[in-house]
Amino acid sequence: MRAALQIPRTTDILNHIYTLPPSDQPAAMESVREIERAAMIKQVPQKGLVGLMEYLEMRGVRKGICTRNFDAPVYHLLETFLKGKVFRPIITREFRPPKPDPAGILHIAESWSLSDRADSLIMLLVEHTKFLTLKVGDALDDMTAGHRAGAATVLLVNEVNAHLATHEHTDLCIRSLDELVGILERGFTGQIDRENEEPDTRAQAEEVLANRSP
Repeated sequence: MRAALQIPRTTDILNHIYTLPPSDQPAAMESVREIERAAMIKQVPQKGLVGLMEYLEMRGVRKGICTRNFDAPVYHLLETFLKGKVFRPIITREFRPPKPDPAGILHIAESWSLSDRADSLIMLLVEHTKFLTLKVGDALDDMTAGHRAGAATVLLVNEVNAHLATHEHTDLCIRSLDELVGILERGFTGQIDRENEEPDTRAQAEEVLANRSP
């Protein structure tokens, strides 16, 4: 996407587009949409995604979506892999300000009438589309947004994002989404608001990567 927009890797894509002259923004946004439309055809679900969503529905846990993508890839994922699963509200690129601002997450918390803002949310950080009460993402934007909203964060660790394990906004590391089922059943414990009980997230990441499935 950055190559298409001719911007460096350090430049935020949406912030760049929003700073363009108004007459140039539609074309820039459409170039991003074209890339996302091509990518969604190759979409595959994360391991354990369907099982986790079935568990959440069985337990009556509400789910929403907060993503920086536009709506087509989101609905393609839902229709293809999670048909019949309920996600409400669904927040896409049109919502501003985007992550890492916590506004989208706080909007979901407010729509669910959570009096403690997002403290009752658990944010799960993996790839692409983002889900709440588990929030699915793969970038520091996701972690920062969750942390700033007051939510706990779980990193689905891989070789690319393992460096985020030691970030102050990461609470816990897992290697598969369905591992979260057992964690939620036992009762989630993370480092946010627990000054004396911070987990060794780097050790968790190294263990996960060392024992990952081939």
